[in-house]
Amino acid sequence: MPDGLGVALATPGLVWVLAACVLAGVVYGFAGFGAGLVFMPVAVIWLDPPLAVAAFSVVAIISLFTIVPRAWAEADRPAALTLVAAALAGMPIGLQVLTADHGELVRWIILAVTAGTLLALVAGWRRTTRGTLTARVGVGFSTGIVGAATGLLGPIMVLFQLSSPDGAGRSRANAILFLTFGTMLLLPVMWMSGALPSTALWLGALLLAPYGAGTLVGQALFDPARDGLYRMVAYVVIAAAIVAGLPVWS
Repeated sequence: MPDGLGVALATPGLVWVLAACVLAGVVYGFAGFGAGLVFMPVAVIWLDPPLAVAAFSVVAIISLFTIVPRAWAEADRPAALTLVAAALAGMPIGLQVLTADHGELVRWIILAVTAGTLLALVAGWRRTTRGTLTARVGVGFSTGIVGAATGLLGPIMVLFQLSSPDGAGRSRANAILFLTFGTMLLLPVMWMSGALPSTALWLGALLLAPYGAGTLVGQALFDPARDGLYRMVAYVVIAAAIVAGLPVWS
C-alpha cells in the first residue's frame, strides 16, 4: 500500500468526513450550490484547513462526469466562465490567509461565512447590482479570495446569482459550472504556491466515489418545479453542518 494512501486511511474521523462528503454531493446535485457549505464546517473538525480545502478540490473533479455535462448545456457559459477567470486571479491572495498557520481562526471564518450566507439565503436577500461584466469580475475576484482562504467559493457568487432573471434551471447550471471549475482550479494554485499538503491527493481520491454518488442522487431528485423545497432541505443540512463544525466541540 502506498504510504500516502495509508496516511489518508488513518485520517481521524474519516467516516464522518466521508459522510459529510456524501451529503455535500447530494445537496450540490439538486441545489447547484452548498457542497462546500456542508463539507467544510465538518471536515475542519478533523482536518487542517489547507488539507480540507485541497482534498475537496480533488473531489470536485468527479463533477465533470456526473453533473457538469447537463449543466453545460443549460448554463450561460460566458457569464459563468468570466466568474471563474476572475476568481482565479483572487485565489493567491486568499491562500496567504489559509496558510498563515491560524487554523482555529480559519475555522471560525469558515463558520461565520457559512452562517452569514445561510441567513441571507433564508431571509430572501436579493442583490441590487446589475449583472454587468464589471460586476461579474468584481464578484469573481472577491469569491476567489474568500474561496482560497476558506474553501467556500459559493457564498458571494450564490448571493450575486439570487436575483438573476434566469430560471431555476439556468441559475443552478451557472452555479455548478462556476463552483466545479473554480474549486478544481484551487488545486494547481495551491501547488504552485507550495501550499498543497502531501496527503491531499490520496484523501481526495478516497472521497471521489462517495461525493460522485451523492451528486448523481441529488441530480436525479432535482425538479425545477420543486426548487424551493430542495433549497429548504439544503438550508437545514447546512445549518446542521454549522452546528457540528463549531470549534467549541473540540
